[in-house]
Amino acid sequence: MNNDIKEGKTTAIVAYMTMVGALIAISMNSDPKNDFARFHTRQAFGLHLVFLGCAIFLSNWFSEYAWYGLYVFYIVLWFYGFLGALNGKKQEVPVLGPYFQKWFTFIS
Repeated sequence: MNNDIKEGKTTAIVAYMTMVGALIAISMNSDPKNDFARFHTRQAFGLHLVFLGCAIFLSNWFSEYAWYGLYVFYIVLWFYGFLGALNGKKQEVPVLGPYFQKWFTFIS
């Protein structure tokens, strides 16, 4: 396993633990910059942000099936990203992953 992956794995895993975990991971990766941790922090931050934004939207426009769809979408993408962090792989989450890497360049 690459040393960069080994050092950033804990931060990458913490990033997937809710939005608070993503914010903690951003601060954990502030001093010794780690590329693997930065990659997964961007992915997790984006997932949490999209989920929260959609949840706020759905709280005003209630549809039971839309909530089910949102949770299935979020859980599947979260699980995909989390397994990538656990296995030491830099795999983008489907559909939104490339955008998260472009949009969240402030996470360094």
